[in-house]
Amino acid sequence: MKIKNRFQFIVSLALILSSTYSFSQAEKFKVALDAGHGSHDFGAVYSGHVEKNINLAIVLKVGKILEKNPNIEVIYTRKTDIFIDLVERANIANRADANIFVSVHCNANKNTAAFGSETFVMGMTKNASNLEAAKKENEVIKLEKDYKQKYEGYNPNAPESLIGMTLIQEEYMENSIALAGKIQDNFKNDMGVKSRGVSQAPFMVLHKSYMPRVLIETGFISNKEEGSRLDSEEGQNDIAQAIAEAIVSYKKDFHGESSNEPKIDKPVRRVVEKPVEVSKPDSVKEESIEKVNEVIDEKGIVFKVQLSASAKKLDLTPSNFKGLKNITSSYNNGLYKYMYGATSNHEQAKKLLQEAKAKGYSTAYLIAFKDGKSINIQEAIK
Repeated sequence: MKIKNRFQFIVSLALILSSTYSFSQAEKFKVALDAGHGSHDFGAVYSGHVEKNINLAIVLKVGKILEKNPNIEVIYTRKTDIFIDLVERANIANRADANIFVSVHCNANKNTAAFGSETFVMGMTKNASNLEAAKKENEVIKLEKDYKQKYEGYNPNAPESLIGMTLIQEEYMENSIALAGKIQDNFKNDMGVKSRGVSQAPFMVLHKSYMPRVLIETGFISNKEEGSRLDSEEGQNDIAQAIAEAIVSYKKDFHGESSNEPKIDKPVRRVVEKPVEVSKPDSVKEESIEKVNEVIDEKGIVFKVQLSASAKKLDLTPSNFKGLKNITSSYNNGLYKYMYGATSNHEQAKKLLQEAKAKGYSTAYLIAFKDGKSINIQEAIK
């Protein structure tokens, strides 16, 4: 009997440990990384620079950085030079139940003077250049066998035909824009790259992905200087770093931060070449800022609109925030975060977000607090 009881105890313990391990695995933040094009689909080619190779190199570098984080699981649509159709790219992310989908591309234009980075979210647009960008990427489906049957008559030359098919995904729009905004901010602030902003366009690969998702145009391969940077080891490392940091920041804001969250080491070369003196508050002022701004007066759930983050301290006056009133700020890790409004009503918070966007804060997004402490926005909505 004793042996039998001991055996049952061991079995039970094994089941508990197995269950605990499975739970910890399921709790990982899943990132689906998609390197655009591949194999016979070269993408844009200019001056010897081949888009499919650049996209893959950047994605592998982003993945390598993220895989150092024990709380993140990386899923790749491709890790080698192979062709994956657009629907399958999205399905890889869907089957993995990824938390976010990030597709990496290079831009190109007949006007070789065009330059800068841009990040797209799924959406309809009347902007001709955005439709052209989607048309260019969506035409990849013509390389697939029986694409007319597979895509049920969808015409890649008219990407706006996706209209009416995206309502089910609108719940992801705010999160997608928040992630896109973080990526663009990092390109601009950390790398000094011109940001063409966050835009909407009907990309098939985004349409078929059922989670917050973005498509990044890291720069113009058609531009002589930018093409060379995109095709360099140094340039790709910087881009990968910026994307990875944005993903980790998004995870922290929307899915929380784990106690064992490692910090991403920045490359030495990213030190600002021309030193700029930034007046950093002394320890007393810094402590008072944290106490005043991180503790929200309202009890319970409070939504705010995060407008921007900067190393510069600004007076919280409407003139510094495009006329918006009721601005608050917090100071952490050398950055001031500026927020607009405060409400316990999610619908009202979305109206505040639209007001901020109407004023020109295109990358603004909602954040939430519970009894003065920052929490996951999805948790707050529930």
